[in-house]
Amino acid sequence: MTNSMRYILLILAFSCFSIHAQTTTDLSYYLPQNTTYNSEIPTPESVIGHQVGEWHITHDKLFSYMQVLAESSDRIQIENRGTTFENRPLLLLTITSPENHSNLEDIRKAHIASTENNNVNLENMPLVVYQGFSIHGNEASGSNAAMLVAYYLAAAQSNEVIDLLNNTVILFDPSYNPDGLQRFAYWANTNKSQHLNPDPNDREYDEVWPGGRTNHYWFDMNRDWLPVQLPESRVRIGSFHKWLPNILTDHHEMGTNSTFFFQPGIPSRTHPLTPKLNQELTKAIGNYHAKALDKIGSLYYTEENFDDFYYGKGSTFPDINGSIGILFEQGSSRGHIQESVNGIITFPFTIRNQFTAALSTLEAGKHMRKELLQYQHDFYKNARTEASKENGNAIVFGDEKDAAKTFHLAEILKRHQINVHELKSDFKTNGMQFRKGYSYVVPKNQKNIRLINAMFEKRTTFQDSLFYDVSAWTFPLAFGLDYAEDVSTGIAGSKIEDLQMQSGSVSSKSNYAYLMEWHEYYTPKALYEILSSGLRAKVGMNQFTINGKTYDYGTILIPVQNQNKSSEDLYDFLQTVAKESHLQIDAVSTGLTEGIDLGSNQFRALTQPKVALIVGEGIRSYDAGEIWHVFDQRYDMPITKLDTKNLSRTDLSRYNTIIVPSGSIDKSATENLKKWTQNGGTLIAYRNALRWLDRNEFIKLEFKKTTLVAKDISYEERGDFRGAQVIGGAIFEAKQDRSHPINFGYTNDKIALFRNNTIFLIPDKQSYNNPLQYTKNPLLSGYVSEQNLDSLALSVPFKVNRFKSGKVIMFTDNTNFRAFWYGTNKLLMNAIFFREEL
Repeated sequence: MTNSMRYILLILAFSCFSIHAQTTTDLSYYLPQNTTYNSEIPTPESVIGHQVGEWHITHDKLFSYMQVLAESSDRIQIENRGTTFENRPLLLLTITSPENHSNLEDIRKAHIASTENNNVNLENMPLVVYQGFSIHGNEASGSNAAMLVAYYLAAAQSNEVIDLLNNTVILFDPSYNPDGLQRFAYWANTNKSQHLNPDPNDREYDEVWPGGRTNHYWFDMNRDWLPVQLPESRVRIGSFHKWLPNILTDHHEMGTNSTFFFQPGIPSRTHPLTPKLNQELTKAIGNYHAKALDKIGSLYYTEENFDDFYYGKGSTFPDINGSIGILFEQGSSRGHIQESVNGIITFPFTIRNQFTAALSTLEAGKHMRKELLQYQHDFYKNARTEASKENGNAIVFGDEKDAAKTFHLAEILKRHQINVHELKSDFKTNGMQFRKGYSYVVPKNQKNIRLINAMFEKRTTFQDSLFYDVSAWTFPLAFGLDYAEDVSTGIAGSKIEDLQMQSGSVSSKSNYAYLMEWHEYYTPKALYEILSSGLRAKVGMNQFTINGKTYDYGTILIPVQNQNKSSEDLYDFLQTVAKESHLQIDAVSTGLTEGIDLGSNQFRALTQPKVALIVGEGIRSYDAGEIWHVFDQRYDMPITKLDTKNLSRTDLSRYNTIIVPSGSIDKSATENLKKWTQNGGTLIAYRNALRWLDRNEFIKLEFKKTTLVAKDISYEERGDFRGAQVIGGAIFEAKQDRSHPINFGYTNDKIALFRNNTIFLIPDKQSYNNPLQYTKNPLLSGYVSEQNLDSLALSVPFKVNRFKSGKVIMFTDNTNFRAFWYGTNKLLMNAIFFREEL
């Protein structure tokens, strides 16, 4: 053996030893050594059976440790606030001194009172800090660090920790996303080798679709703080508003070749409604992070990459609620150990950085307690001043034909502690009709006026042209509701204490027929229940009038005769359907109408949808999850998830409708879908799947082409130049042909569409083939470059074409965005139920 070979073997042996040494750690690697620890408090290892960082913690073990810790320490109280979709507990630990625990409710009330009164004594008031971890389940160093933070706060006996707990109430959320954490831990642990391999090509670092980032329905929960559509978000937001913490932290991970980020983000990308002092305090807190990370030799950066614009993120939502939101991003090992441009990155190393940042947050809070309390007090004091100037003014919103959709926006407002009133009586303004029972009033003179403004504002001018997430989220537009600002509070009825959805009913028993208008949000749920029971139903293609009431396009007819139920059983069945779907079904005794009679061929027979959804590699999991969720949770409709890996050999004949979310499918699977469509199937494709359709000759699409030429743009500026051409998420106006089945159920001739892509379709030459078309000046809210806006104008977001015996239906935009875009869910339902009429 040569000397050089001996040297290489020595280096390899040393490397293996180093890797092994870095990944088998004990508590001394993580914990401060300037304190003793109470031996009566169980360590993580004593409960979970391994050292922190040796394996990825599963949620069941994390839950067990937190329970044992709470039972062992008088510094911790624990509560289960609810469950995830997979029935995992959503824990919250309250960590403070035993003395504070004995007086906790009084402390909370005093803290809330400080946000509601002009004069308050902050001298001895504890700070409230909410610490949360791993809202993206595969960014797991956060939840693994949470065990160490909780142990440290329970067991450390130094005067510094005792003083901290005397002056701080810590709301501790060890796993924002239990389902995703469990999914990722299973992947990382089952692919872990005894001899850890840092090669990034190893299977351990390449999760199978959809990965552990998301929750059960594949939602990115760090976009749901404002919409609050998911169970994990609802309990979290409930805890937030119950306490109004002064600081909220959100521990994440980023790419393996990154270091560690803490806020503030890019200054020019802060939302204008966020006070300047908020960012100054964030920066002051950041100095504590820098000092702590310097001490352990970890690289970091700040004021780059990330922003504070969209209020639906965990680090930005607090900023519009008088708190300081802080994002942490740790370069991820994405398993147990991985090569990076910064050297070998180990899982314990990532955990230690997260642990260090959690403690530096508390250190900052301890030293800045009065300053942070004063900031929150002044935030709400100033908000009250702003609100008082709006005294007598209100916002009204509603849909005169859809009480359920309107209810769900009111429901979100109530979750955010925003006062909502009934509409006293029917009201008309600016050509819009607001109907009592179908509309709500929001007085502007109330505590959360700034949050109200953030939720209702339309913004089209911006300091910066780059956004980390969406640039618009105007809630009444998302819900497809009419709304008016600066109306008088005189139209308001009683303040709503117990918000309830309207009850449904059948007007009376009929021996002839029943009619159900298609306007209400839950009509698809009702219709599916009717069709799946084997009952016959038809859809009216025209308007008509009977018994003095005019019925709109898309009205559903359920005849009484020739059904599989007696007239009595049918009446009882429809009563149940109406109540469960919160809608009105009308009994009629004659088929004679003004317009199309009930026996007309303009009533078209409907068949039960049998729907499949393409999922798996090549498909965008967010889009697929949103569709799965709307079927499963909203409309109680079954949907079969077909994985792309099996699609080439799947028998598709049992389905009449297949949905392809944004993405692409391989050639063999594509051929199977082609044959099925040609034989009579209806294929619905979204967003980037339209390019897949075009490439594979399902249909020949004409895309508007844009050319981007950089003039006077430096090399340094090239990234910003390109980024400014991205439509990250904005709201645009399209006109609707209400007589077309894709628009059945809508009452206005305009609709607000959410768009986050640059697919621009040229309209058909025949105007009746363009039932949805962007207006000449379509921007309603958000950022879009002038070039993209010009391309979007008069383009079409929807097309339908025959493909031999079948049909291909195309949407350029997401009709189901993040579960809160209620206003366009019906477009998808129309494509499914009325597929044969399109």
